[in-house]
Amino acid sequence: MLASPLAHHFESLDKQAHAARLAMWIFLATEVLLFTALFAAYSVYRFLYPEGFAQSSRAIETWLGFVNTVVLITSSFTVATGFHHATRGDGRKTGLFFGLSVLLALVFLGFKAVEYGHHFHEGQLPGKYYTFEGVTAPGASLFFALYFLITGLHALHVVIGMTVLIVVGLRAFRGRYTAEYNVPVELAGLYWHLVDLIWIFVFPLIYLV
Repeated sequence: MLASPLAHHFESLDKQAHAARLAMWIFLATEVLLFTALFAAYSVYRFLYPEGFAQSSRAIETWLGFVNTVVLITSSFTVATGFHHATRGDGRKTGLFFGLSVLLALVFLGFKAVEYGHHFHEGQLPGKYYTFEGVTAPGASLFFALYFLITGLHALHVVIGMTVLIVVGLRAFRGRYTAEYNVPVELAGLYWHLVDLIWIFVFPLIYLV
């Protein structure tokens, strides 16, 4: 028999779940503020160096960004499917779909590693390390500084999200959650959807505009 998930300082599971959801939404709001500041900085510098940013954006591999967008959107679907099974008390399927989401996240990071490798080979690096001869307009090195900062920070969030999905997925697979109590699955899904949502803004801003 499973131990009760109710913490001693809560009167009921409903109040505990409400507190957990509120805390998660506050945390997600801080994450949104962080990336909003980065997007604003990118927009300001793109306005100041329009030619350098435009040429640099055309020099990166757009197709890799598109493939990674499809991969992350698919992973959001698998996470949502996993949560759906959690609400029905089927923890094994939840674990399997979360595992599939982790595999998709690894595919995303694999493509990102290929992309980064190409940038290093071409000398498309931040600041004084910029040696790419294909774009010499002012602001090119600044573009790649912001590119690595934004995409690298997003990749870090992908790794954190993968870790959360692994832990929660394994617990779900082992029957730790029920149809009545699956808040950790819900919160893990919310975090992963945020990671995907951020990338949906990163892709057009950096790769397409």
